[in-house]
Amino acid sequence: MKVMKFGGTSVGSVEGITSIKRIVESAPKPVIVVVSALSGITDQLYNVAAMAAAGDENYLAEYKAMLHRHVDMIPQVIDDTMIQAQTIDTIKELFTDLSNILRGVFLIRDSSPKITNTIVSYGEALSSVILSKALKGAEHADAREFIKTIHQFGKHVVDFDQTNHLIKERFAQLSNVTVCGGFIASETQTNFITNLGRGGSDHTASILAAALGADVLEIWTDVDGFMTADPRIISNTYVIEKLSFSEAMELCNFGAKVIYPPNIFPIFHKKIPVVIKKT
Repeated sequence: MKVMKFGGTSVGSVEGITSIKRIVESAPKPVIVVVSALSGITDQLYNVAAMAAAGDENYLAEYKAMLHRHVDMIPQVIDDTMIQAQTIDTIKELFTDLSNILRGVFLIRDSSPKITNTIVSYGEALSSVILSKALKGAEHADAREFIKTIHQFGKHVVDFDQTNHLIKERFAQLSNVTVCGGFIASETQTNFITNLGRGGSDHTASILAAALGADVLEIWTDVDGFMTADPRIISNTYVIEKLSFSEAMELCNFGAKVIYPPNIFPIFHKKIPVVIKKT
């Protein structure tokens, strides 16, 4: 079994999702696919929440742009007209819920961290639904039901005891393809929506791979892999074929952005390899 993570640039376009379909449908089964929000959507959701809290009515235009972007993509990535219609209905229902939350924020001119976390969670909730319907025979899993966090030192950290228990329970019977959103989570005690912060989708994928003893974690991105330097600055760079966890950590301390090693720490203990692949 393998876990495959696709970032926002991979799911941000029709071409990207078409590529994901080709990759996942040709992979040995079973697979768990972890997906980020469509490229730019997380930032847009943070922006919309801030605009609504400031009483700026222009938040509605941003909201409608996000709605149309998701709905317009569906007929282009899903062939079956019946599944298209069902998916559009599901996406519109999610956007209606989001609209109601934003309207409340606009009326009271305030947005707490709890509400902002809820608003931002819609990015992965939406993208994972669309991708699960685009992939043949895939089922959808809501990461907020099994990725659990506790509040420590001013931030949300993973409650691994509860999370690992829930993952093993949820995935006791693996489907050929299961799609879930990365980044999003919920608190152990209250079930309030939280998130895993920077590189959160990588963290979700690593947690799942470690809990289920995956053979490999594949991180699919739009770059060639770890480079010796930033190719936009230095022309004669090349891909580093193999790295230890410590070496990857050191490169990230010097600015490499392919992965954020603390987020893949769960699989370090299980000695599960990470493979960076280009979509």
